[in-house]
Amino acid sequence: MTGPVPGTPSLLRAINDRAALRALLERGPLTRPEIGALTGLSKPTASQLLLRLRSVGLVVLDGVREGLPGRTAEVYRINPAAAYAGALDVTPGRIQARVADITGTVVGEHTLVTPHPPRGTLVDRLAAALRGARPPDRLRRVVIGVQAAIDPSTGALGYAAAEDVPGWQIPGLVPALSTGLGVPVDVENDVNLAAVAERAHGAARGRADFVLLWADQGIGSAIVLGGRMHRGATGGAGEVGYLPAPGAPTARETGRYGRHGLQALTGGAAVLEVLRSYGVPGADFRQAVANAAREAEGRSLAGLRDVAARLAVGLAAITSVVDPALIVLTGGVPLAGGELLRRLVEEELHALTIPRPPVRLSAVGGNPVLAGALSVALDAVREDVLGSPVPA
Repeated sequence: MTGPVPGTPSLLRAINDRAALRALLERGPLTRPEIGALTGLSKPTASQLLLRLRSVGLVVLDGVREGLPGRTAEVYRINPAAAYAGALDVTPGRIQARVADITGTVVGEHTLVTPHPPRGTLVDRLAAALRGARPPDRLRRVVIGVQAAIDPSTGALGYAAAEDVPGWQIPGLVPALSTGLGVPVDVENDVNLAAVAERAHGAARGRADFVLLWADQGIGSAIVLGGRMHRGATGGAGEVGYLPAPGAPTARETGRYGRHGLQALTGGAAVLEVLRSYGVPGADFRQAVANAAREAEGRSLAGLRDVAARLAVGLAAITSVVDPALIVLTGGVPLAGGELLRRLVEEELHALTIPRPPVRLSAVGGNPVLAGALSVALDAVREDVLGSPVPA
């Protein structure tokens, strides 16, 4: 028989170590009495535990805290250098990389511009982006966000034309990337990662059930049910850009990955066309939406309401099936339209459906895909460290 036997000192030490490390991660620097109080350990046991964790580099001394007159207490914290997590956000034009230590402090960032067609292999490009962020040797996990979805039954990338994700058609994609980068890798849909960030830090914080709609050049959504990401049998849950929509061509006319369905109705190109038909100026769809929201009257307001009605058609279909407690809007279109467009979308949606979920704008700043990827990577790294046995 291998491994610790239930009730043995080895198992009890592992449980105590995990409890202490989790307390230090969640609460920050703590004294030995505070660790004892949070974990229920006696003073001698807490002392032995801290000595053991310090000896393997998981915990470091962080100074002393003054207490009663003549008394001080040593303060301990997780060693930030104990392990690192990496995140990559991959689009056709660039790869953004971010690396953080186990406490979540970002220690490096880099953006690698990728030419068209891209040079080198996919692993070459991903590795170059990571090197730019200067990851330390103790990188334990990398999570990659991509504009596609992984089929859980085959491990292959789907829901994207091959020319949109060049180099990703690799047999055994995730194991191949892990081997090539020399670190465990997870690949996740970019909109799902944006939803992770929204639940951790944004408008969906603490919500167990919500839908996030990403409206930008492309259209996508993420569905969180019971606190878990719903991916579907082939990984395609939330790929609403392909959702048939009234007045839009279907896949029969355009081909599987052509411009059809909700994408043809509400994608960036369609939004720009709609607003220009109302006389709203703008070099691109984001600028046109921002101009319409700024004008907020006459034909500009009518154009913005038209855009909102189109978005509401897709959201109505999702709402009728999922009945979410909350809808979060993000991406270039809603963020450029701001509170006015949010309100118009909510009004149009509530006119179409029996359920009336509140509609909110994203509250995550910066790159939500990168933030979500780093959050997933950090969770995995922390679980890995917490679950690793510490020598007695």
